[in-house]
Amino acid sequence: MADIAELTRMIEPEAQALGFALVRVKFFGGKSDPTLQVMAERPDTRQLTIDDCAALSRRISEVMDESDPIEEAYRLEVSSPGIDRPLTRLADYADWQGFEAKLTLDAPIDSRKQLTGILLGVDGDQVSIDVRKHKPMTVPFARIIDAKLVITDALLKATAPLSAEGADEYEDEPADDDVADAEGQN
Repeated sequence: MADIAELTRMIEPEAQALGFALVRVKFFGGKSDPTLQVMAERPDTRQLTIDDCAALSRRISEVMDESDPIEEAYRLEVSSPGIDRPLTRLADYADWQGFEAKLTLDAPIDSRKQLTGILLGVDGDQVSIDVRKHKPMTVPFARIIDAKLVITDALLKATAPLSAEGADEYEDEPADDDVADAEGQN
């Protein structure tokens, strides 16, 4: 299994060199489809264009090919975090205060391991959330093992439209089966 901390140390400087903030590095898929997922964003827009993703992918590929930290073959996936973005940094909870989020804790607090509600803010290393159908709660950031924004009308209104810049330069290439079908060979 890949060492995420080591991969992050390798990838983060590449993102920063392009002016991007690294949001998440994740390795998943097991033996059948191992995938290295890298999410990054421009600090001013909180998204990446297709060209941004391609540039970051090339830089990451060069570094990964040089040091070869992952033994098996894998797929590299580079993207912006999307609307229902993961909340991975303490600052994310402050930045998205007032929006609904779903948090998963390492162990239950008040008999709850999953908390869904409106983010109230951050105080030191504590995250406050007004848990739906419960009460406001404050949890240590270190206890949150997974979190993401919940798509709501308020979030959609507040999110800048995604840029389609560069999208017309990329065409879907037909799969081999589609070409064979079109040629009457299947």
